Amino acid sequence: MNILIAGGGIGGLTAALALHARGHEVTVLEAVREPKPLGVGINLLPHAVGVLDELGLLPALRGMAVETSALVFANRHGQAIYRDPRGLEGGYSHPQFSIHRGELQMRLWAEASARLTVISGQRVVGVRDGNIALIETTGGPREQAADLIVGADGIHSALRRRLAPDEGAPCWRGVMMWRGTSWAPPFLDGRTMVQAGHSQAKFVVYPIGAPRADGLQLINWIADRRVREPTPGLTAPDRADWSRAGRIEDLLPTFGRWRFDWLDVPGLITRAEQMLEWPMVDRDPLPRWRLGPTTLLGDAAHPMVPIGSNGATQAVMDAQALADALSHHDDLDTALAAYEDERRPLCARIVAMNRQEGLDAILDRVEALAPDGFARLADVIDPAEVAAEINAYKAAAGHRTRMP
Repeated sequence: MNILIAGGGIGGLTAALALHARGHEVTVLEAVREPKPLGVGINLLPHAVGVLDELGLLPALRGMAVETSALVFANRHGQAIYRDPRGLEGGYSHPQFSIHRGELQMRLWAEASARLTVISGQRVVGVRDGNIALIETTGGPREQAADLIVGADGIHSALRRRLAPDEGAPCWRGVMMWRGTSWAPPFLDGRTMVQAGHSQAKFVVYPIGAPRADGLQLINWIADRRVREPTPGLTAPDRADWSRAGRIEDLLPTFGRWRFDWLDVPGLITRAEQMLEWPMVDRDPLPRWRLGPTTLLGDAAHPMVPIGSNGATQAVMDAQALADALSHHDDLDTALAAYEDERRPLCARIVAMNRQEGLDAILDRVEALAPDGFARLADVIDPAEVAAEINAYKAAAGHRTRMP
C-alpha cells in the first residue's frame, strides 16, 4: 500500500518503520522544518521496547538510555511505599528504558530517513475525497493521494478534527507540570524511577543518562502542582503558553523542603539546565478513529494524562497493531476496524484510569492516612493491598512479561 503518515513524532516514525518493514510504501510528513532533539525524559515500557527491538533498534536504545531497574512510590517525606521491579529485573522479556525524548525521536528520524521517505516542513491540514491529503508547505499548498492516511499529528491533530470538529480545547483539571533536567549525583542505584508526594504536589524523578567523568548524572524530573480546583469547563492556559520556560520561584514554595535521605529535591530544581511548563491535559475518548481510508495514532487518537509512562509506549503499540492489522486483512476497512477494535478500548480505559490518578492513586491514600509519614508502612496500609492495586493497573494498561 501507499501510506501517508502525518506527523514525525515517536508514534508516527515507529509506525512508518513498522509499516515499511511489512512491505508498504510509506511517506512521513512533519510540520517542523528542522526537527531538533527537544523535550526532556520519557519512559519506554518493556512491551514498547519489544516493538522497537523487532525493528532492529534495541542496540541503539541500550547505548542512549538508562535501563530502569524499578519504579518506587514514596510519600512527600521520601519514605518508600512500594518498589515495583521493572524491565528484566521485573521478569519482562525486554528492558524498560528511561530516555531523552528528543534523542529518541532523532534516532527514529534517522532510521526512517534511511529506509523510507521523510519530509519536513510540510503539515497535513485536511483530507478531501477520502484519500487526498491537503498539505501546507513553505512554497504554498499542495495535495498528495494515498491508499491510507494516518494522523499521528499529536493532541492538536488536524485529522482528529475531521472526526470531532466541535471538540474544542483539551481537558484540564487544574494541574500544571514543570519538566526539567539537572546534572546531579546518582540517587539510589542510579537506575530507579521515583514518584513521590500525592495528587496535589508530586515529584517524579529518574536518570536518563550514564554518569559522566565527574560522577554527575543527567536527571530528569517532573514537578506536578495543582494550581486550580477542577471544575466543569475549566480551560487550560492558551496553547501559545505551552512548553514555556518555567520559573524556580513557582516551585520552591511547594517543594522547597522536600529533602530526602537519598535526594535533595530543591537542589535538583535550582540546578536545572532547562525547565519547561505544561498544563496536564487529555481529551475525551473518541467513539471511532477511522473515517474512510484514514485513521489516528498516538496522541492524535488518545491523548492521556501522563501517568504510568503510557504516552510514548501506547503510540508505539498503536504502530505495531496497525502494521499487524494491515498484514492480517486484505480489505483496508476490515483492517482499520481490527486495529481500532484492538487499541481504542484499551487506550480509552487508560485515559479513564489516569483521570482517577492511575498508579498514583495509592500516593493519595497514604497521604490521607499518614500525612506526617510513618514508622512502618504496615501500620498504615496493607502492603499486599498496595501491590494488588498497582498490579491491577498494570494489567489493565497492557503490561505483559512476554512478547506474543
